[in-house]
Amino acid sequence: MPYITVGKENSGNIDLYYEDHGVGRPVVLIHGWPLNVASWEKQTNALLAAGYRVVAYDRRGFGASAKPTVGYEYDTLAADLQALMSGLNLRDATLLGFSMGGGEVARYLSKYGADRVRSCGFLGAIPPYLLKADDNPGGVPKEVFDGIQAILRADRAAALAQVFNNFYNYDVLGGKSIGEDYFKLTWNVAIGASPVGLVDCVPAWLTDFRADLAKIAVPTLVVHGDADRMVPFEVSGKRTHEAIKGSKLVLIEGAPHGFLWTHAAQVNAALLDFLK
Repeated sequence: MPYITVGKENSGNIDLYYEDHGVGRPVVLIHGWPLNVASWEKQTNALLAAGYRVVAYDRRGFGASAKPTVGYEYDTLAADLQALMSGLNLRDATLLGFSMGGGEVARYLSKYGADRVRSCGFLGAIPPYLLKADDNPGGVPKEVFDGIQAILRADRAAALAQVFNNFYNYDVLGGKSIGEDYFKLTWNVAIGASPVGLVDCVPAWLTDFRADLAKIAVPTLVVHGDADRMVPFEVSGKRTHEAIKGSKLVLIEGAPHGFLWTHAAQVNAALLDFLK
């Protein structure tokens, strides 16, 4: 299993697990909370079949990566991505961020520039700014995020089951676009994440990426589901599309937040068309 070291916590290295498959132009996949590289399964298969090199990694605290108690904010998370990009000497790459992963894409391009990047994509992603504020009245009240942290601290097993019900709109799509076995599989992945990381990532979702998006000048794809309960389109994808001049928007009808699985065919078609 390949790892790259991105820092230390006391006596231990902070190592990120990554996968590097295929040949061709690199596509870097950045997963969402609270999952890991496996959440990109259907996209990885499609990208490899289309002749791309696919690089994906587990964010610190998740999957097979180290589980430190520090670094769950976007300057550090973007530095982790930069360590991977430079360590593998990736160039002419496309960065694709799902959900929380969109934050790494925005902050990386803002902080490190596009020397290694050809294009980028935001899939069900949290930018530009989720938090309700005086200058962002359409955002989500902070009390909602405080509540998420509270239930994670109290009983993360039950909290994650509740999260995935809304992640996949399971009350509507269960037994149709997603089966019980895959639902359980994603819960099993999430429960293995760092308890500290699960909670400490939540405040990071409130990062204001508006200035970051203003600096993005590479071709950009925005994909969102119009039935996303976790990261509503009107608050996120719609505004990201409006903020990045020339970006391409694909809005998938009936798709929940977890559309990488439930609506994989539509997502893959949008990705492959954009990458061409």
